[in-house]
Amino acid sequence: MAATATSCCCRRAALGGVAVGGRAARWRRLAGPGGCALRVAPARRASAEPGPCRTVTVEVGGRKMELSSGKLARFADGSAVVQLGDTAVMVTAVSKTKPSVSQFMPLVVDYRQKAAAAGRIPTNYLRRELGSTDKEILTSRVIDRSIRPLFPAGYFYDTQILCNLLAVDGVNDPDVLAINGASAALALSDIPWNGPIGAVRVGLVDGETIINPTRKQMSSSALNLVVAGAPHSQVVMLEATAENILQQDFCHAIKVGVKHTQQIIQGIQQLVKERGVVKRTVQKLFVAPEEIVECAKKLAFNKIYAVFTDSSHDKISRDEAINKIRLETEEQLKEKFPEAEPYEITETFSVVSKDIFRNLVLNEYRRCDGRDLTSLRDIKCEVNMFKMLHGSALFQRGQTQVLCTVTFDSIESSVKSDVISTAVSGIKDKNFMLHYEFPPYATNEIGKVTGMNRRELGHGALAERALKPVIPQDFPFTIRVTSEVLESNGSSSMASACGGSLALMDAGVPVSSAVAGVAIGLIAKCSLEKGDIEDYRLLTDILGIEDYYGDMDFKMAGTTKGVTALQVDLKLPGIPIKIVMEAIQQATTAKREILQIMNQTLAKPRPNRKESGPVVETIHVPLSKRLRFVGPGAYNLKKLQAQTGVTVSQLDEETYSVFAPTPSAMHEAREFIREICKDDQEFNLEFGAVYTATITEIRDSGVMVKLYPNMTPVLLHNSQLDQRKIKHPSALGLEVGQEIQVKYFGRDPTDGRMRLSRKILQSPATTVLKTLTDKNSIVLGGTVSQSSTSSQ
Repeated sequence: MAATATSCCCRRAALGGVAVGGRAARWRRLAGPGGCALRVAPARRASAEPGPCRTVTVEVGGRKMELSSGKLARFADGSAVVQLGDTAVMVTAVSKTKPSVSQFMPLVVDYRQKAAAAGRIPTNYLRRELGSTDKEILTSRVIDRSIRPLFPAGYFYDTQILCNLLAVDGVNDPDVLAINGASAALALSDIPWNGPIGAVRVGLVDGETIINPTRKQMSSSALNLVVAGAPHSQVVMLEATAENILQQDFCHAIKVGVKHTQQIIQGIQQLVKERGVVKRTVQKLFVAPEEIVECAKKLAFNKIYAVFTDSSHDKISRDEAINKIRLETEEQLKEKFPEAEPYEITETFSVVSKDIFRNLVLNEYRRCDGRDLTSLRDIKCEVNMFKMLHGSALFQRGQTQVLCTVTFDSIESSVKSDVISTAVSGIKDKNFMLHYEFPPYATNEIGKVTGMNRRELGHGALAERALKPVIPQDFPFTIRVTSEVLESNGSSSMASACGGSLALMDAGVPVSSAVAGVAIGLIAKCSLEKGDIEDYRLLTDILGIEDYYGDMDFKMAGTTKGVTALQVDLKLPGIPIKIVMEAIQQATTAKREILQIMNQTLAKPRPNRKESGPVVETIHVPLSKRLRFVGPGAYNLKKLQAQTGVTVSQLDEETYSVFAPTPSAMHEAREFIREICKDDQEFNLEFGAVYTATITEIRDSGVMVKLYPNMTPVLLHNSQLDQRKIKHPSALGLEVGQEIQVKYFGRDPTDGRMRLSRKILQSPATTVLKTLTDKNSIVLGGTVSQSSTSSQ
């Protein structure tokens, strides 16, 4: 573009709105006439010029979803706004034009909840959004898994998808809108992507499937299914949590969901057509050259075939044998093709070994460990590994080994949701959690042991969703299950579900049924012209290498009755519903076999929790005794918790829950409570009666009096001592130990304190004097008899 001279005051206006390739202009400074600096932007592609705002309305499940583009964030390669009801999400897509140094698709998806979108201010110290929450990370993973399979093979260009919540109405969840927004943003951009896709949430309320249910409907739904579909009713991604629903209901919900995704896809395609989108020409796709691949086959085919057909290998020995062949073959290829790039050599061997592995399954029905396509690996289970733990189990499936432990704690230890997450996503406190850990030694590696990464969070969330439907809602403890992967060779998340189920039953949690999970893999042969699947094989209980070389990771968990969780990840741009249905059936058969093996170790929950486990008791404290129980400034409660280690929480006005980590701690707590209440007693005093009170203390504000010897003193305020206004009790000549007559007016409804008056007795009304003599033992929260005598 030719630089034209403009005045310094107007050059920003002249050049400020120019975009380059759909992205923000990279300005460079040039010297203008008279030394005045000019900013010049390089020429942009004509296809990236921002056009007019376009909007498409799609009816999904009887409600209108609006997709628009061209108004916001026009410097991004692609931008789209999706709105359902009053919830709106803007998604942007940007991809670099220069390749990345990474040897994989460097895709980053960030979904962030905005406090302003929910009309709130963050409650942290800085009053702004900080690190990503679990909900944000899990939603980002769902979006990533929905769009990643549709990028071209070898597209190694840094790509970023950002989801920005514009408004949240508290009725419609924004996560599914973000998936559709990412699809629209990529489809409307010039980024190479074989979309679009559509996504819907499917609920099941009273046996009826509901598309994109509201938050209120979801609260009573037995199913939470997110379906991402591609054109021609293909399935790209599935994510589900279910209340142990039947297989046929689950399959029907998937079919209904895929059907409704097609309407969204058509809407995005219409928007793309109206915008006239033209995809960019990629500088280079990182694929192995055919010539080098053919040479590698001649050099290494027989060696690789021998390793993959030797079932005596385990994970470590097989990997070592393949790596040895890799090094030898790569050296030979470098000698024959000295000008080849290092990546081409590395990728060539990977392509050859992958083809050999897949053809063994497709053509010979052989798996590298010697199993047939539907067989499970050997399974071993143990429970009660360590007696001091509340519950524990070791689950071993082949070379995947998981140690699960169960810990009980007070209800106060439940996960507290911040106000923003509650307002945006409806997530509230939860008293069941599963934490998944994957240390580096599980795969014979070394690495930093830091905080939880996105993969660990996702695997833990899947296992947690698998177990949560069988946990009783009224369980009196917060439950934490930890799943530590000690050895990993495929499907450690489903092993966590199996081990977690055994550990819960070992801990005495009255689960409704045992839960087992399994992973199903897919090896598919696609036509070169249309990309349709010509032939395929489904594999039960896949190994790590089968997941790596395969096309699908289909994880399903449930009970003997139905399904509790599902997660489907694909490497293909979509598979027919028929394959999904077959995978569900194959997983159901395998799940029942696993449950039979687990039942041999522990068939049902233990009738009682372990003696070393925690104890919970409730205490009834009448309002009249609350001050005595709590103490001034909650002193008694704080002292109780500090000395005994128990946790006391108030359930309602007169009921407290006491949680003790051990029975001995509860015994100490009982003794403490008896001690602080032993000198108190309860009398049913008569309203309006006159009693003789003894002064125990003189204060500036009044006198402390007792109506009976072991009663907790109460304050008789200066305003109730005399008809005259006094500032100190000494003005009336009152002394400690002196007996005075007071009238009883019941108890204060707010704090339960006695209401007494001496002033009222100075009037000429006739009174009845009551004398309290009997003393009764005190039982906190109990009903105690009383005795009184009267005289006139």
